[in-house]
Amino acid sequence: MSHSDEQLQSVLETLEECRRALNEMNSRESAELLSIVILDVRMKLKGIDSADLKALCDEMLRNAGSEPPPSSKQTQDQPRRPLLRVVK
Repeated sequence: MSHSDEQLQSVLETLEECRRALNEMNSRESAELLSIVILDVRMKLKGIDSADLKALCDEMLRNAGSEPPPSSKQTQDQPRRPLLRVVK
């Protein structure tokens, strides 16, 4: 791991702590904004650029359009799955 990667990893850990604190304080909007920053830092660490992310989103949207929409009963009973999931 390079020195800059180590620095980014340290920043990422700090950002995640801040997001946890915001969630505990019920500052959902701020925590969600911080999640975007966390995603950006993770992308840098993994070498994923914005064009790769856009291509993934476009493909997921194309695939989502081919599935039948869920019934309204199913939508009420189950929370909506996120289109993207950030993994460590």
